[in-house]
Amino acid sequence: MAEFGHKHLLGIKGLKAADMEQIFETADEFLGVLNRPIKKVPSLRDVTVANVFFEPSTRTRLSFELAEKRLSADVVNFSASSSSVSKGETLTDTINNILAMKVDMVVLRHPHPGAAHFLSRNVHASIINAGDGTHEHPTQALLDAYSIRRSLGAVEGKKVLIVGDIRHSRVALSNILCLKALGAEVMLCGPATLIPPPVSQLGVLVEWDLDKALEWCDAANMLRVQHERMDMKYFPSAREYSRQFGLTRERLERRGRPLTIMHPGPINRGVEITTEVADHEQSIILEQVENGVAVRMAVLYLLAAQNKN
Repeated sequence: MAEFGHKHLLGIKGLKAADMEQIFETADEFLGVLNRPIKKVPSLRDVTVANVFFEPSTRTRLSFELAEKRLSADVVNFSASSSSVSKGETLTDTINNILAMKVDMVVLRHPHPGAAHFLSRNVHASIINAGDGTHEHPTQALLDAYSIRRSLGAVEGKKVLIVGDIRHSRVALSNILCLKALGAEVMLCGPATLIPPPVSQLGVLVEWDLDKALEWCDAANMLRVQHERMDMKYFPSAREYSRQFGLTRERLERRGRPLTIMHPGPINRGVEITTEVADHEQSIILEQVENGVAVRMAVLYLLAAQNKN
């Protein structure tokens, strides 16, 4: 296997299409492992990984922890709410204290954009960005692209629609960068207040009518409205948002042909997507969860292998 060539995974911006393909090919191997009776390999048996989360997380933290344990790594979980951070300790001091315990890799979730980049310049361990504010969430974008690849056979040449709260979404930015690098066409749809004008510089299309956007795309990724990041009201009500931008069975039937339905979670059922659509046979939401473990196993494995060289 060719060297990965990266010490950290800080964002999609630092990756080339060839790097992503290497992650996907490695994930293919690990997906096979996850479907075996014994779902474990010794690839990271001599590696210690710290999951350091300064924001609440369920899916991402559990996915990383499961990926690490499937690779036989030693795992340390750190929650800021029960740490010395609440007493005023700095991010660098916190991480250096963890590293003094001989930790090799840090999976970092932080509310401030750029936290993973800052840390990578100040500590010796490998840093994996598990989401930094509204900036990036690279492993989510990789697992989304990998899921499209498995569902549609390829990413290149596919038309991918991202619907919802683009303004506050780190998933949206990472997805745009990832999909564009892999040769997909990307369209955004949502309230004008939640699609900031600068996104046009990323080479994406914008459509305000969800029905027209659904006619255009091969896959639709429905994003959650992130109320916790909003400092003002961006649309009249959840009911109005759902009426204009929610994916319903009626919209699916009007389209008249198959659609790959995606969602990064957590789902607000009845707002951005109805229960019957989330659980529809065309939905790959649960496959995204499974693929996420395989992709994160691939990232951990490739970074660990690179750091041994």
